[in-house]
Amino acid sequence: MKALLPYIQIVLAVLMVSAILLQRTGAQVGGAFGGSDNFSSAFHTRRGLEKGLFTTTIVIGILFAVSALLNLI
Repeated sequence: MKALLPYIQIVLAVLMVSAILLQRTGAQVGGAFGGSDNFSSAFHTRRGLEKGLFTTTIVIGILFAVSALLNLI
């Protein structure tokens, strides 16, 4: 199991980066880099695929943290 943990962490890291990059808010790209943005577009209810992707990102993050802690033991 100890030999598999680095590979599991690499896979989880790639999945987490992909899930984070797939998440898109209503902001334009310029708003992400400090441009003027309408702040009301940042507060909305997640529905459907967006909610599933958000939940999946949280689960992958927790699994990554658990695997990192197991690697320390």
